[in-house]
Amino acid sequence: MRGRRPTLPPTPREIMNDRLLRALRREPLDTTPVWFMRQAGRSLSRYHELKGDRDLLEVTRDPELAAEITMLPLEYFPVDGAVLYADISTIFLGAGIDVSIEKGLGPVLPHPYNDARTIGLLEPFDPRETLDFVMETLRILKRRLDIPVLGFIGAPFTLMTYMVESPRSRERAGTKAFMWREPELWDTLMSYWSEHLIKFGVAQVEAGASVIQLFDSWAGSLHPADYRRSVMPYNRRILEGLAAAGVPTINFATGNPALLPHLAQSGGDVIGLDWRVEIGEAWDIVGADRGVQGNLDPVSLLAGKDVAIARAGEILRAVGGRPGHIFNVGHGLLPQTDPDVVRAVVDYVHSVDLAELRAQSPG
Repeated sequence: MRGRRPTLPPTPREIMNDRLLRALRREPLDTTPVWFMRQAGRSLSRYHELKGDRDLLEVTRDPELAAEITMLPLEYFPVDGAVLYADISTIFLGAGIDVSIEKGLGPVLPHPYNDARTIGLLEPFDPRETLDFVMETLRILKRRLDIPVLGFIGAPFTLMTYMVESPRSRERAGTKAFMWREPELWDTLMSYWSEHLIKFGVAQVEAGASVIQLFDSWAGSLHPADYRRSVMPYNRRILEGLAAAGVPTINFATGNPALLPHLAQSGGDVIGLDWRVEIGEAWDIVGADRGVQGNLDPVSLLAGKDVAIARAGEILRAVGGRPGHIFNVGHGLLPQTDPDVVRAVVDYVHSVDLAELRAQSPG
């Protein structure tokens, strides 16, 4: 996948602000596009009013409400993309698995899937049918928004951490032990999810998403060799499958900078970076034929406007106006984040003239 331009579809006419899509194509821009992981969430006061006492998966099943929450951040700050309000565990519903979201634990399944009998219970499914409520949310958003909508899928390894062990350990110990102990069953599960995640990503774009982000939230718990042997082939299969269908992608994992070379080898038009790496050095590892996304430490937003803007400025100067950068936090906005600070950062990033940065850059 290296050495090529992203095979992106033309910018839809109804998208008036296409800055994010142009960054995915690594086109020179006047200013940097911005969106935030978890931008539609607990940091917004109206979110709690809209969501009420329903859990995330209940809201996801209500397309009108899910669309309203997806659009909610635009009332607070002028981001360049709206990320679908859903959870990476939503695909379990498509497979007929009765998943629930439990406070302090996240997604919880009724039983582990870690032997031939339980894995044999999984059947093929078509996300267009079993997850039609997600597609309807995207169709609503496509009608109402003039900025790109980002869909997303959870990477197979991260899904496995919810499936294989219950309760899930902080070290993902049960998942890693299963990976080493049962390589054939591991391949069966990872291949099952790879196939269905490709279909889910393509279906989201057909319904109205402009780009798909692959989230590997727990890949940072892995040794690089284990990632390379037991995770990377499946992520690559997904990203290549999406690329073959003309779907633009962002490949994101967090927690272990040593994985970055392998993350880049997995594929993706843009590589998402967490805050533990210097963005300029990371881009050199990723390669000039890819864009990068990131990589503000989300905690810096808790320190107030001056600190957050200063940290954002360091990132923009390190990038130097290089085409292909999407500004984001290195994981997700924290619940206690002040939306006014987020808006100040967005306004600042949009105010920085990239032509001037390119002129000042020694490269």
